[in-house]
Amino acid sequence: MKSLSAREAKNEFGRLIDLARAEPVTIEKHGRPVVVVMSVEEYERLTVADSVRRAGEETGKGERQ
Repeated sequence: MKSLSAREAKNEFGRLIDLARAEPVTIEKHGRPVVVVMSVEEYERLTVADSVRRAGEETGKGERQ
């Protein structure tokens, strides 16, 4: 995963967008990671996967009793 400082992300926003379309980018402030920027496609993939996982957990709870 690539990393940029908050200053770099601000000053090179177009580059940040290009990088984030290819892979998630960590933004650091004072040398510590604070946020991750990712493409819409990656975000949607993660949220769908999470929804499927949660639905499976809900189904599994009813079957255990």
